[in-house]
Amino acid sequence: MKTRKMKNIEPKDINPDSALGSTEPAQINTDQEASPFLAETFAIPPMEIEEDYHLINRELSWLAFNERVMAEAANHHHPLLERLRFIAISASNLDEFLTVRVAGLKHLVKNGNKLDYYNSFVTPQRQLEEIDERVRHLLEHQQTILPILLKELAENDVSVIKADEVTAEDMDHIKQHILEDIIQIITPQTLDPAHPFPFIANNGFGMFLFLEDDKKKNKTALILLSPVLNRFFALPGNGARFITLEDTILLNLDEIFPDHKLVNHVLFRVIRDSEIEFDEEAEDLVASFENAVRARRRGNVIALQLSSEGPDEMTQVLANKLMVSDSDIDYVGGMIGLSDLSQICNAGSDTLRFPPYSARFPERIRDFGGDCFAAIRSKDILVHHPYESFDVVLQFLRQAAEDPKVISIRQTLYRTLPDSPIVRALIAAAEAGKSVTAMVEIKARFDEEVNIRLARLLERAGVQVVFGFVDLKTHAKLSLVVRQEENGLRSYAHCGTGNYHPMTARVYTDLSYFTCDPSICSDIVRIFNYMTSYVTPAKLNKVKFAPVSARDMFTEAVQNEIAAAKRGEPSGIWLKLNSLVDKPSIDLLYEASQAGVPIELVIRGICCLRPGVKGLSENISVRSLIGRFLEHSRIYTFANGQPLPSSHAKIYISSADLMPRNLDRRVEVFMPIENPTVHRQILDQIMMTNIKDTSNTWLLQPDGRYIRHPDAETKPFSAHHFFMTNPSLSGRGSALDEPKPYDLENH
Repeated sequence: MKTRKMKNIEPKDINPDSALGSTEPAQINTDQEASPFLAETFAIPPMEIEEDYHLINRELSWLAFNERVMAEAANHHHPLLERLRFIAISASNLDEFLTVRVAGLKHLVKNGNKLDYYNSFVTPQRQLEEIDERVRHLLEHQQTILPILLKELAENDVSVIKADEVTAEDMDHIKQHILEDIIQIITPQTLDPAHPFPFIANNGFGMFLFLEDDKKKNKTALILLSPVLNRFFALPGNGARFITLEDTILLNLDEIFPDHKLVNHVLFRVIRDSEIEFDEEAEDLVASFENAVRARRRGNVIALQLSSEGPDEMTQVLANKLMVSDSDIDYVGGMIGLSDLSQICNAGSDTLRFPPYSARFPERIRDFGGDCFAAIRSKDILVHHPYESFDVVLQFLRQAAEDPKVISIRQTLYRTLPDSPIVRALIAAAEAGKSVTAMVEIKARFDEEVNIRLARLLERAGVQVVFGFVDLKTHAKLSLVVRQEENGLRSYAHCGTGNYHPMTARVYTDLSYFTCDPSICSDIVRIFNYMTSYVTPAKLNKVKFAPVSARDMFTEAVQNEIAAAKRGEPSGIWLKLNSLVDKPSIDLLYEASQAGVPIELVIRGICCLRPGVKGLSENISVRSLIGRFLEHSRIYTFANGQPLPSSHAKIYISSADLMPRNLDRRVEVFMPIENPTVHRQILDQIMMTNIKDTSNTWLLQPDGRYIRHPDAETKPFSAHHFFMTNPSLSGRGSALDEPKPYDLENH
């Protein structure tokens, strides 16, 4: 089996600005010249047979997304520490990709499957071979860009010093650090028949050592670096100076192994399969999941990352101890565990980071003295995060908990903080005697343990906790508050495109929609009942939801646009998603393109649709926005008889992408937007701004490449900057009398 040996690329061998991407026009040109760095990074070649050329491979499309993230590390328009943060993000993304997607493909190979759910024409083994090559390139590029950035940061008084750069004064601080902080936590282990090689859990990070004692006898030893220890230790002196945990230990190895000489060492990271297998027939689903989460830590090794430049006796011993095949070893030849770089991104001068931004609080709610219910009764509100504060959502639930007129709260929880203010509000409401129901999804990947703990906390406070379906994930983001008012009961609903998570709401672009429309609130009651009773509602008024009516809604809406185009009437489709994977949906969009429907797709991450192919998709354009904030909102827009944008368009917002799992295996809500102000805000402001963005935009080419928008340098326009500097329509309150269309050309 082959090894993924890393090629040493000196910083001087590439121009860091070349990673900004090509600015060629957005049409296919297979003869177009590009730097080798770009060509091997962003090209997504067809995987196999010609009749399937119209589908881009899901896994390679995801890797291309992470390569776009990596490219931002070389974007000279970003401050230096933000560029470093993009390297950390790309490393974290890659870890999750390996533990989830690569692990899944390896399961298929192991079980003898020739096909997988998403790629019916490419074998899992062939995909793994392609992924292996692309991961190698991605790791190379991380190790290429990192030293360039560290050099530039050192010139700006933020430095990660090497062991040979340590001064005598530094050594005093380092020794004090290791004696007072590190030795108390780490457990060094000499390996011998009485002390065999220990189990290394998922994301285990450590040092493997060859030592020689004072009798010239060789030993092997292991030091696992606990995740509770910071990877970077701050040193005194001018500027922000750091040394890595591993160098700190190596410089003081005599404190850990007295009378021993270091012969050789290698740093390693173990990445394991994160798939959870649980008993669907178990009487206690929570107990089954707790056992499954514990088992996940002992999953099969998917990748072993080594700081070595290639195989040698030491790395072979380590690989044998971990029972890792050569094909699963990455010889990085540099710093590993790059997600830890985020620890130093808040150091140094503020000029090395994006300018601070404080989210706005909607003026409309201030007009009503902070009374969310009165503001919602006045008019539907759409809050655009992170430009507008997530505190609106928290205030809505806190007010519901404290208001004596509120008698009932229902809430979904998919991801949130371990110490969640949402959970605190629900507990306060239950303790105040209100009827509170929480739909907690314990199958939220990597948040299973947190959600189980929160569920038990809620139950102890008297909240009715429901865990939902065994075979479906509840991914919908819903709150429903029922209030006793003068004219009877009135319901207030919140529907979000993102999680009830105050931290991610600071960096994810999401939408929070508040309404007291009786038809919508009635639908949400029935959807909550579906989640708790498993009884499918016979009919809803306006809201569509997966897995029952969402796919039919999308199919019917696209077919209506096809019919309009064939009649010679105006037509159009605008979609903003994280991922476009679902083959039936892609085929529908191809059919619409062939009928003449103009289609604009804003797809941040995975896109299996291939745009701009003559006779197939020439009326479809695909763009991906990568920048300061993570694009996360999902918007579905259909022309409905008038050219887009128009007040006649049908609009839905959702937490669902066009993926089989979202449409068929999750509970998702597609919320119709009918309020005129909110409708205009989504269509004329949010969608138009995303489509007009040039600064953050990559354009997907028919041949599978992503290129920078051709106007990125000459006519820069950033959607993120626009939203940071322009208040939203529905939140402006009395400041907005007769709103005028936004003049995007002059921003």
